[in-house]
Amino acid sequence: MFIDSHCHINFPELSERLPAILEKMKQNQVTHALCVSVTLPDFPQVLSLAETHPNIYASVGVHPDYEDTAEPDVDQLVQLAEHPRIVAIGETGLDYYRLSGDLEWQRERFRTHIRASRASGKPLIIHTRSASEDTLRIMREEKAGTADGGVAGVMHCFTESQAVAAASMDMGFYISFSGIVTFKNAKDLQAVAREVPLERMLIETDSPYLAPVPMRGKTNEPGFVRHVAEFLADLKGVPLQTLADVTSQNFRTLFRVQ
Repeated sequence: MFIDSHCHINFPELSERLPAILEKMKQNQVTHALCVSVTLPDFPQVLSLAETHPNIYASVGVHPDYEDTAEPDVDQLVQLAEHPRIVAIGETGLDYYRLSGDLEWQRERFRTHIRASRASGKPLIIHTRSASEDTLRIMREEKAGTADGGVAGVMHCFTESQAVAAASMDMGFYISFSGIVTFKNAKDLQAVAREVPLERMLIETDSPYLAPVPMRGKTNEPGFVRHVAEFLADLKGVPLQTLADVTSQNFRTLFRVQ
């Protein structure tokens, strides 16, 4: 019924109790989840989860927060993405909130991932925080998205403005909402969610972080994505089943899975 489009169940907080995590998914009708790569050294763990569990998919990429880690190149990402359980490139993007100083290495890493997406034909998972202007600029310069033969992608854990959402959707990207949208102080984000069409929306946990209301304060997990869906269905005034069906189909369409 629900699909968690972005989680990190390879992280120790979740991997140490994986059977319980998978059971909670089942109890909450979360049929599938995408486990997202953040570094190349940890990528084998991400891939192993997808190889072992048929309802878990995986991505390959290096998160912009990780400066002191193995730097990917286009050929390496494309080669790793050839595995049938790898459905996306990323997560990638820019983060000017956690890091400061000369961040040109972040921008170059982002360009590498966009080029790998175009070369592999697999969609991008983009992280952007306090960097939307440069994120959109580089996306346009590198022809991310559906322009000029590229592929679509997703702006994950979206917290930006309606203008950024619209610009992203113009490039063929989906907008994914996490538990943040359920927070009482997220009125601006909730206004954006009202405007994003269901046909361009995904839901996620970004677990083990950002547990949604009413689970705030707990370690997040894929089973909690149901609460994100319930909140968004109420916010948009649509039946929960409709939101579940449409966002799940969006996931299948974007990542080309059944």
